[in-house]
Amino acid sequence: MLQIKNLSKVYADGTRALNDVSFSIPKGEFVAVIGLSGSGKSTMLRCINRLIEPTGGEIWWDDVQLSHVTGEELRRARRRIGMIFQHFNLVDRSTVLRNVLSGRLGYVNPIASVLGRFPEADRKRAYASLERVGISDKAQNRADELSGGQRQRVGIARALMQEPELILAAEPVASLDTALAHSIMRYLQKINQEDGLTVMCSLHFLDLVQQYSTRAIALNDGKLVFDGRPDEIDDAKFVEIYGQEAERIG
Repeated sequence: MLQIKNLSKVYADGTRALNDVSFSIPKGEFVAVIGLSGSGKSTMLRCINRLIEPTGGEIWWDDVQLSHVTGEELRRARRRIGMIFQHFNLVDRSTVLRNVLSGRLGYVNPIASVLGRFPEADRKRAYASLERVGISDKAQNRADELSGGQRQRVGIARALMQEPELILAAEPVASLDTALAHSIMRYLQKINQEDGLTVMCSLHFLDLVQQYSTRAIALNDGKLVFDGRPDEIDDAKFVEIYGQEAERIG
């Protein structure tokens, strides 16, 4: 179980991105994190895997206090958390296979990984991960030869290489058109359902939230303003989350 307790984040310029946020997520849920740009969605996801350091509060994954571990203990904890980024974060000049294998960096000798010397078992796992997202035929292509949807599928395959228990997806479809967005969401949903992985996915569009997630958590100005089923977001709650001038789509 993921537990967030009174999580806060204040940046150096005084911006309060998160304000006393608390919730818990049982294993196996597909949670959409929603809210306007600047509401704190990305900050929260990055605090969970410590890409950003929280200012206050606690983050627990089972019996590990993620918000306070350091060094080798943090490295071990991060193995269990896959991260998928809006802008893919691939090495463009490297092959798709090499990008996917980078998901094993927490498990192999750093020098060997720099030299591209991954165990044969990891290479087989990489091809299997690419097969799951339908692009094993692109394994030897350079990453910058792929379309946006294909690049995001590489990002998913890379996250799977960590053998994670939790996947954090930060606006994974914001750079994609509608058809590709649904394709990526279906892959995440399938992984959630088949592997029992917990998925936290920050999203903008309510139709995607309602179609793919089992639960929605909404932030507004760094504060938790909704936690429940997506179909419970009525017009009044929509306005509380997105503001009076927002237009509801879906």
